[in-house]
Amino acid sequence: MIEFKNVTKRYTIQEDKTFKEVFMSALQRKPLSVKHTVFSNLNFTILDGETVGIIGKNGAGKSTLLKLIAGVTYPTFGQVHIHGKVAPLIELGAGFHHELSGYENIFLNAAILGMHKKEIELVVDKIIEFSGIAEFIHTPVKRYSSGMYMRLGFAIAIHTNAPILLIDEVLAVGDIQFQRKCLDYLKEMKKDKSKTIVFVSHDEKAIKSFCDRAILLEDGKIVADQDPASVIHTYHDMFKNS
Repeated sequence: MIEFKNVTKRYTIQEDKTFKEVFMSALQRKPLSVKHTVFSNLNFTILDGETVGIIGKNGAGKSTLLKLIAGVTYPTFGQVHIHGKVAPLIELGAGFHHELSGYENIFLNAAILGMHKKEIELVVDKIIEFSGIAEFIHTPVKRYSSGMYMRLGFAIAIHTNAPILLIDEVLAVGDIQFQRKCLDYLKEMKKDKSKTIVFVSHDEKAIKSFCDRAILLEDGKIVADQDPASVIHTYHDMFKNS
């Protein structure tokens, strides 16, 4: 479902300079920007129905990897092949219009994720029920707490017809009861292989219990790609040796 072939991702970071500094840099032929390489020659494949955890230190490139899969950004070099629609749950409230109600945002967000109006109408009640915020569903989302954002965003994402689901730490925002509800639902998806799930989290217990395998990123490279327990052991060894 997901294939990275020799993927390199670089960002150009523009440094803030005064007019005098820009003028002096031009005279001295110094670059006005710095290139930052997130990945270098990354290769991996995720199969249909797999649940894969992505772990690594802060700044290792986990979120950038998800954005490449979601099509939010593109590789500088190499190829990213995605076979199927993607439902990204990367950023709370991404795709929400703050002035619209939760109910209206269900239709807006699900449409952004590729669903037609009739498809959304078939699942809208299930989305509201799962979110647990029915009493606020006609309230503008600008009045929602971050937890309410997460509940609604997650409920929409899991009820879309997209075969690929991306999850980036957002479960950490909700209350424990809703986190368990989400993980239980995801485990049911995993059992029937209905979705391919890429899961970024610092919750090692969730990675171990939920994922088929894990990928460890460090310094723009894949350090380990094995069963979750082995990868987490390698991750701990990195901290011991650093």
